[in-house]
Amino acid sequence: MRRRAGHPPSEVPAASRAVTAVVAVLTALAVLATGCTGVTRPDTGLAWKDCGDGFECAKLPVPLDYGKPDGERIEISVIRLPATGRRIGSILINPGGPGASGVEYARSARSVLSDAVRARFDVVGFDPRGVGGSSPVRCLSSGDLDAYVGLDASPDSPAEVAALEEGSRKFAAGCQARSGRLLPHVGTADAARDMDRLRAALGDSRLTYLGKSYGTQLGAVYADLFPARVRALVLDGAVDTSLSPMAMSAAQAHGFEVALDAFLTDCLTADDCPFTGTVKSARREVADLLRHADRNQLANRIGDDRQVSEAWATLGLITPLYDRQAWQVLRQALGEALKGDGTLLLRMADLMIDRKENGDYSNQTEANMAINCVDARYPAGPAGSAAFAEAAGQAAEKAPLFGQYATWGSLPCVYWPVKGKPLDRTDAPGAAPIMVVGTERDPATPYEWAKALADELSSGVLVGFDGDGHTAYLTGSSCVDRLVDDYLIDLKVPRDGTHCPKIG
Repeated sequence: MRRRAGHPPSEVPAASRAVTAVVAVLTALAVLATGCTGVTRPDTGLAWKDCGDGFECAKLPVPLDYGKPDGERIEISVIRLPATGRRIGSILINPGGPGASGVEYARSARSVLSDAVRARFDVVGFDPRGVGGSSPVRCLSSGDLDAYVGLDASPDSPAEVAALEEGSRKFAAGCQARSGRLLPHVGTADAARDMDRLRAALGDSRLTYLGKSYGTQLGAVYADLFPARVRALVLDGAVDTSLSPMAMSAAQAHGFEVALDAFLTDCLTADDCPFTGTVKSARREVADLLRHADRNQLANRIGDDRQVSEAWATLGLITPLYDRQAWQVLRQALGEALKGDGTLLLRMADLMIDRKENGDYSNQTEANMAINCVDARYPAGPAGSAAFAEAAGQAAEKAPLFGQYATWGSLPCVYWPVKGKPLDRTDAPGAAPIMVVGTERDPATPYEWAKALADELSSGVLVGFDGDGHTAYLTGSSCVDRLVDDYLIDLKVPRDGTHCPKIG
């Protein structure tokens, strides 16, 4: 759960918005004048190379510092799956995080977008700056990351708080030592500017985009910076960009508590459920299990030397709450853990943080922290840790299992070498209608966040889904799928407040 989004960038001045609008109109007229009606692929700035399974890959050079546009360049890794039918343009996709690889996500394009959408659009994924193949942020060795993830983020003593503080200082110092020049420039606003450069390089006059989780924040920030360049944005599993980091942690923790209750309600109807009785009694057993792991680590049969502590067990518990299809695995994992074996919980934790079987990590955890720390303002110094302790206690009142864990996970930001920049609301005045999708029992991005983002965006249109798990598109709701496809392909905007019923 150490993945939260920060605040949006400052609003672009009105004069800049006017220039943006003029450029967009001129570009559109140029497209019409050349007879380009959406059936050609006018690559204007990317050298594509085959990279297997029908995909093409390229590198997009962008400024490291947009304040010095002619200065040092970094490269953004890009991947494309060409459209299978009569092409409208490109659709950019982002899976969230922050820190998740958009290139790897696009490799699954055949399952994350419908056949109808893939017929009409080239599917384009990219690793945001600081992530994956795009000048990745690096901070710690794999062994040090194991130690950091295993820190007790629900401390019960001054010694455990001190260990969290020391581990968080080490994380921040490692990022400065290994990636110091990148750290000031990995925020969402710069990633959104990269996305506009990519849109232009693809030859699209306006952006079509599907962003999930943190990707909704990236999309909202893009719309606010470049409102006249919005064609169609689907923001699924929306982030409330107006929240402070501490409020976001508390809301997310509560979201996971709601998701756990939904899981337990379903579990008690299954033959292989390790619990009996009521949801309340099952919650007590889960809490007892985590307390047991805090005192006496669970067994690990993977073969490495990690101990399945409370931190690893909590992360393993959270991971399958993202997807209802994983609830069967969670029943098995909890059944084994109640017997003292934490191996399956540990394997699921590894999936969440992208830890490989050989013990190596992608840079997802490091990029996640780096982006979050520069996208918001955190309390600094000794007072910072005290503020976290107070916020963690308050979060635990509403989310007793996950409140502390969610809050303390951002403690490295207290010691971060780059000052964060809290930024203004994302209202994107003048943008075309933007579709915001929220799932009622989404654990990572609570439904209230979708309502808030739709209200904040001047052209936001809310679609709700009575469902479980993280995000809604292509998770089983034909209602959501139809609305998204019609909007992306034909620009058919759903009625604001449309609500899709529960599956089954």
